Amino acid sequence: MTPIHCSLTYPSFLPSRSRLQRVDQQNSSTVSEFILVGFEQSPPSTQASLFTLFLALYSLAMAMNGLIIFITWTDPRLNSPMYFFLGHLSFLDICFITTTIPQMLIHLVTKNHIVSFASCLTQMYLVFGVGVAECILLAFMAYDRYVAICHPLNYAQIISRQMCVRLVLTSWIFGMVNGILLDYMTFRGPFCRENHIENFFCEAPIVISLSCGDPKFSLKVIFVDAIVVLLSPMVLIVTSYARILASILSRASSSGRGKTFSTCASHLTVVIFFYTSAMFSYMNPRSTHGPDKDKPFSLLYTIITPMCNPVIYSFRNKEMKGAMRRALGRGNLAQAESV
Repeated sequence: MTPIHCSLTYPSFLPSRSRLQRVDQQNSSTVSEFILVGFEQSPPSTQASLFTLFLALYSLAMAMNGLIIFITWTDPRLNSPMYFFLGHLSFLDICFITTTIPQMLIHLVTKNHIVSFASCLTQMYLVFGVGVAECILLAFMAYDRYVAICHPLNYAQIISRQMCVRLVLTSWIFGMVNGILLDYMTFRGPFCRENHIENFFCEAPIVISLSCGDPKFSLKVIFVDAIVVLLSPMVLIVTSYARILASILSRASSSGRGKTFSTCASHLTVVIFFYTSAMFSYMNPRSTHGPDKDKPFSLLYTIITPMCNPVIYSFRNKEMKGAMRRALGRGNLAQAESV
């Protein structure tokens, strides 16, 4: 009797096993929203205290930066390039702090911490774009001070009004284009893992770790980008202030040296806070990160630095103090006339 050989095959109308696996992966990768963990694990009393603190810091930062914008753009005596850059720095600080802090305040008083995929992508783009623009602008401001102090005779020719506009536009364009690149590298892969973000806003390295694909390439691109937009401007800033100090020490009196040391040290303090906290978030391996480490550094460059910039760069300046007094005096006079 001839043996019958049977072979089991999938009917042609059924998908293959590999195709079924791909379909399963696609179905499991349809993440349409994220959950910002933030401070939801803190006790209610702690959340109330944090809400009060961050609301006060946010209001203070908005008021101080808004005052600087108003003064630098309306007072004719503050017509130098330094105040032109200060006004734009304050505008960037307002944009930067508004991309993250209002959402965090809402989440501190509500239980719904869900953000849509599109909202997360938009927030990350704004954080990247405005943050990178501020990094570049801080470097240009340091170069402006270097030219003003070390090459005062050629200052008007080097830092003209047209050059100021070009530098500000360069910082904005570079930031916006860079934001597109980093947004694409963050969201290029599908998301099929958990959707909990262990921070109070959509931060790129944390979001990348939630994707299905291999995150190494995206993280390497972000690391290289951070070298360009963080480390390079910081080197330029430190070099500029080092040359400023060397120039002042060679020709200034002891009182002038003390004033210059105080000004440069305060400027460098803000720069170091901003750049080192951003470097920790975007240049460190993810194995060294954690919620307890990420949140303090994120708070440092998202709310503390924008609040300190007006104090360090403007409120210690005699011309700015005089402009504020004149602005407040006009306000009191207008109020008295209305009465």
